[in-house]
Amino acid sequence: MPASSPSRRSVLRGGLGLMLLAAVPVAACSTAAAAEDVFADARSYPVGDFVLQLTLFGGAPALRVHHVSEPGRAVWESYPGRGFVATGTAGTDIAENTTPASGFTITDTNLVRQENQTVDAVDSVGGAVILRGRIGDAGYTMTFSQPVAHHLRFAVTTSADRVFLRYRSDPDEQVLGFGQQLTYLDQKGRQLPILVQEHGVGRGLPIVTQAVALEAGARSAGDWYTTEVSVPHYLTTANRSLFLESSEYCVFDWRAADYVEIELNAPTMTGRILHGTDPLSLIEAYTVYSGRMRPLPDWIHEGAIIAVQGGSAIAQSTLDTVVNADIPLSAFWIQDWVGVRTTPVGQQLWWDWKLDPQQYPDWSGLVAALQARRGARVMIYINPFLANQPGHDELYQQAQQNGYLVRKADGTPVAIPSSNFSAGLIDLTNPAARTWIKGVITSQMITGAQSSGWMADFGEALPFDAVLHSGESPASFHNHYAEEWARMSREAIEEAGRGDDIVFFSRSGYTQSPGISTLFWVGDQLQSWDVHDGIRSALVGMLSGGVSGFSLVHSDTGGYDSLSAPVLGAVVHRTKELFNRWAELSAFTPVLRTHRGLDPAVAWQFDSDAETLAHFRRCVQLYRAWAPLRKQLAAEAARTGHPIMRALALHHADDEIARTIDDQYLLGPDVLVAPVLDDRATERSLYLPEGDWLHLWTAKTYFLRRGGEWVHVPAPIGNPPIFLRIDSPAGAALRTAVADAGLLR
Repeated sequence: MPASSPSRRSVLRGGLGLMLLAAVPVAACSTAAAAEDVFADARSYPVGDFVLQLTLFGGAPALRVHHVSEPGRAVWESYPGRGFVATGTAGTDIAENTTPASGFTITDTNLVRQENQTVDAVDSVGGAVILRGRIGDAGYTMTFSQPVAHHLRFAVTTSADRVFLRYRSDPDEQVLGFGQQLTYLDQKGRQLPILVQEHGVGRGLPIVTQAVALEAGARSAGDWYTTEVSVPHYLTTANRSLFLESSEYCVFDWRAADYVEIELNAPTMTGRILHGTDPLSLIEAYTVYSGRMRPLPDWIHEGAIIAVQGGSAIAQSTLDTVVNADIPLSAFWIQDWVGVRTTPVGQQLWWDWKLDPQQYPDWSGLVAALQARRGARVMIYINPFLANQPGHDELYQQAQQNGYLVRKADGTPVAIPSSNFSAGLIDLTNPAARTWIKGVITSQMITGAQSSGWMADFGEALPFDAVLHSGESPASFHNHYAEEWARMSREAIEEAGRGDDIVFFSRSGYTQSPGISTLFWVGDQLQSWDVHDGIRSALVGMLSGGVSGFSLVHSDTGGYDSLSAPVLGAVVHRTKELFNRWAELSAFTPVLRTHRGLDPAVAWQFDSDAETLAHFRRCVQLYRAWAPLRKQLAAEAARTGHPIMRALALHHADDEIARTIDDQYLLGPDVLVAPVLDDRATERSLYLPEGDWLHLWTAKTYFLRRGGEWVHVPAPIGNPPIFLRIDSPAGAALRTAVADAGLLR
């Protein structure tokens, strides 16, 4: 009977752990043992286009998976001599930040782990293969099925509250992905927790981290792994890829050279092993599940999105500046459209989601002026919190009366702290609450404010002790909240008939966010040069996110957070040079958007002096010049999931140097960007992969026919290193566009 038959057949029975395979020699445990030796006499079980090979090795079950198109290459393989599934029981300690309130630290307490996995039976049911056995004293099942081509789904079901999955890793492979990781592009050698949370301020930057911890609490500074877009998905330069469908907190442990272990805080682990022949095909396979980002509308490519705040007079004055400087403009982004309150951290918004007529008495006139003078739009701001302060609590009162707020165990609404105030949080498991907040978005933002987009901020704050309308566990819904918050904007614009025109950009995200949001940004970076939380972290986050399907990502030009703690030696604010170099970086990302910063008074702005204004104009012109290529790459992203900004490893996984580079990137295969990320630098060393390259600014050529090469080039402000593949259509078109715009110098 064929394996695909819907009837059930027992393939393997034996109560003492693969008794029918007892004749297979049990080799001494050796991580260097060749797979062909371990699995030479294994039994094979087809699952769609995948084949499972099962045997005994070192006294433990051994499992190898390959795709029928590549029988000689394992896409997944258990670690020799150890079971591939283990379980555990433990308590959980969850520490929550006080402010900002979207950060968490989760720690196991009294963990008791069970090993000694057996496989006592293998069944085939309707094309799926089910392993049954014991771990310690309890039973488990592991089911394999193929939901779509190139996806092998697995589901481990246990009676424990922790599931561990251990399997082989190549010592020399790089591990990329996991959402928008901000410090390290390669996670090999690290232990990485996966949890959607605010990334903190400092994230390990010496002095700054200590200053923030002293002022706001130890966890408020964040750490190298904290990020708003945290996704249990990766691919490696050895062309292996896996992701979890499970949404609970998990940890990927890559510290060992030759294996990886996943720990999930739940009794059932579900996920998929992917097949692909190169990194881009693996991204294509993954984004079948995650969804793919649609192309941005044409208006967003026309110029910069410039942040404006402070009221109608300032907005009109800024528009005059932009027009007089002849800066291409796509939109004004006005986050204080709702008005501001003064708090210990500066000015913060009123979260009541209606236009403040005192702050902007002639809003309609401003919208009309933007359109008439520059053909530009207006964009605004929203988050899932509701102000509960008298005079600004109309929406909060409606939500409280109708049961639309996340609640505590005693039935009262949770109060999410932020500086010296708190706010309610919308319960997105309540269908009525979802309809209600979409109505607010439509009436107040799309119709009332005439906005063409907004920042859909936050989405990370759902407490783990909350009570949800649906009754589901907040531990399971916490990461999904980010997806569902974005879905409110997506459904609102679709229902308004503006799905192809309005752009909203999200800070938080999880596995299926790429199919929901229209754009992402990498959170609130520090106004600094560092890789912990500054400009370098923004670049790493954009490249890392692209691996996990976040193909359209940008950053706050110049960073957001500033810090003044002179007693501790921590004074951080945006300098002129930092703004100028960040503007150059933003010019070669999917969207060029400015931000006034946490404290605009200490942050250098695009119009702080004439020289900066001229430089910013040049950066926006460069952004416009490569719009045809950007649109082409965005269309490719919508078809395949391939990111616009690509780590070199995605095209050069076999190049031992290229695959480790995290401060350069490719726009498609033919344009290489090496932004200047060091203060006072006027030159830059960079790595060119194999091929024939042309330096955009000097027209110097590099013919690298036998491998890549490090080169050193001039990099004055205004001319960030850009290289084009000689004779490539994309490279030729970009050089022509830059020349036609009068930007070659």
